[in-house]
Amino acid sequence: MYWICCNFAGETKHDGIALRYTLLLFSLLLGLHVSAQYTRSLNEQIHTVRVVVNNDALQPPVARLGSKVELSFDDFTHSYTRYIYKVELCNADWTPATEVFESDWLVGFNEQPIEDYETSFNTTLLYTHYRVSFPNANTRLKMSGNYRVTVYADESDRDDEPVLEACFMLLSPEMSISASILTNTDIDVNQSHQQIQYSLSFGQRKVIDVSRELHTVVLQNRRWDNAVIDLMPNIQRNGAAEWTHRRELIFPAGNEYHKFEILDPHIGGMGVEQIDWFDPFYHATLYPITPSHNYSFDEDTDGAYIIRRSYDEDNDTQSEYLFVHFQLKSTRLPGGDVYVTGQWDNGFPDPACRLSYDEAAGIYEGSLLLKQGYYNYQFVQADSEGRGVTNHTEGNFYQTENEYIILVYHRPIGSRHDALVGYATIKSK
Repeated sequence: MYWICCNFAGETKHDGIALRYTLLLFSLLLGLHVSAQYTRSLNEQIHTVRVVVNNDALQPPVARLGSKVELSFDDFTHSYTRYIYKVELCNADWTPATEVFESDWLVGFNEQPIEDYETSFNTTLLYTHYRVSFPNANTRLKMSGNYRVTVYADESDRDDEPVLEACFMLLSPEMSISASILTNTDIDVNQSHQQIQYSLSFGQRKVIDVSRELHTVVLQNRRWDNAVIDLMPNIQRNGAAEWTHRRELIFPAGNEYHKFEILDPHIGGMGVEQIDWFDPFYHATLYPITPSHNYSFDEDTDGAYIIRRSYDEDNDTQSEYLFVHFQLKSTRLPGGDVYVTGQWDNGFPDPACRLSYDEAAGIYEGSLLLKQGYYNYQFVQADSEGRGVTNHTEGNFYQTENEYIILVYHRPIGSRHDALVGYATIKSK
């Protein structure tokens, strides 16, 4: 996503004094720390880019061939722009599948206008909501695999100025996966980590050379910054393979996500301490969070979010945008900068979501412009490889309920693309 973000070191909204807000509009795109598989805005006018499968906003962007996949976004104008979408088939590593002809995977036409749009109504910040679904009357996708949709303004140079990218995966379930999660990892972190093990049955697919033909991905809470990619199985037999007791599949368990909900911009909801109006925006201040030293169970959605308002009606066009103020109350933590993350920003430490530290108040704080609804979030730091870690901010506890996704791609010898043939989700208990 593309964020408007502001940090207010040394200021607080709890002293009853009207504050002056300086809005810093980030002109840097997310290219500093983004991989090609991320759904993201590439333009300061475009916000809340979402991919929703079968009308369920809480599901991963993975769907069976023929299922409904909807891309939507908001443009911070109240007038129509002729946006064009371009669909692209990708390999397992999200590079373009250039060896396959477009006619092999697409029925109909590519590079079509997005004709479903509606202006916001009764909102302080005006925007136009756009949506396009696949399949549609012009475009039908007929091969499994990874897909990237790029959207351009019609008048722009399509090679240089896309306004957003959206990624999803289409599945042909030809291989079956059996997976489990272990909390006893038999290493020195067995109270703070979780280990994944899984087996794969090839079904009717003929696999001659596992190392060349299979590509695998294991994701924790849909994050790509700490994904385990192309790990070879340690057990192979006729028609099957197993990944058992692999140290590479041990993940820090983290902690349950924090959450907040804003259904009405005039009323503080769950997790919201107060809501104020400072022209021209609403500002929602969340309750301060302190770093955890013990595990405490709480229901969450593993970082997912839902756009909604009171009565759950006209969510796309009548939901308000607010500056949401995040606070982590702590002495200055070892490990470097602190970031707020969730699936709404792809879960990695994004420079636009870095918090500033107020020495006098002893608090990390920062703000993001978000569309009202229900959100999960965490505070993380970045390790030496840029992965989000919670060692000092949230802790790591083996009891944490996490979602793990396993993706299996197959490119038979002589084939020209990576078909997504295996998919499984599993949650720790």
